Amino acid sequence: MNTSVTDIDNLAGLLEDKIHHKYLEKYLKKPKFDKEKLRILTSLVDHKVSLNPIQKEQYVITAMLVQIALDTHELVPARNDTDETKEDKLAKQLRVLAGDYYSGLYYLFLSEIEDFDFIHTLATSIKKINEYKIQLYYKEVESLAEFIDVIKKIDSTVITHVTQHIYDDSSIHELIADWLLTDRLTAELSEAKNNGIFPLYEKWLDIDQNSNYTSFLTKMNVLNQETKAKINSSISMLPEKYLFLKNYVINRTDEMEFHHSSIVEEG
Repeated sequence: MNTSVTDIDNLAGLLEDKIHHKYLEKYLKKPKFDKEKLRILTSLVDHKVSLNPIQKEQYVITAMLVQIALDTHELVPARNDTDETKEDKLAKQLRVLAGDYYSGLYYLFLSEIEDFDFIHTLATSIKKINEYKIQLYYKEVESLAEFIDVIKKIDSTVITHVTQHIYDDSSIHELIADWLLTDRLTAELSEAKNNGIFPLYEKWLDIDQNSNYTSFLTKMNVLNQETKAKINSSISMLPEKYLFLKNYVINRTDEMEFHHSSIVEEG
């Protein structure tokens, strides 16, 4: 396995096949998975020479199934709406079941590879992410900076745990977390500009109901630029064994900037 566009598309196709469920898709939109998480996870796994091609594919697919299950559960409203319709209740129940279904797929896949250390790694990442989500649910964050830090951890923990498992090295965890944060911020800021939709703001509003949208937007733009600068500094100091990661970040940054400039020109 390598990280060409074709192989990423093949892995995406495998994931699509794994998560396909005719009944669930009758009532719910087919779950979308984060393509950037798939790309960077594939790059990290693919450059571990001690893993054979079958192991690499299994690691990527299994970790992404965990991520999809966690993301699907995230779509379930945290609190009940007294005015919700029967259809709303059914959709909520089905999202819970869908998340459980994708979790079950992950356990099935793990049972086939019998990698008990990897099972423990992913189980630990799930436990940590649920702890971070509880912090948000019970509004245990006291500032916007703390909120962003928890969001970073929720978004990156599966991948950083897999990275720790295969490289036994935590030195690139912060870079991975920063990269996924700027990817999310860039996408959501663009969506906010074009359509007025900003999911991250909605999450923060649940914690701070007095938050001003314009002020939040400005702060997230500044944070995004600061995070990009931090990433550039981090990749300049990567050791030789992570040259592939440095090249990945540089190439993806160029692709994203080209994509953004094309959209601006078309607009």
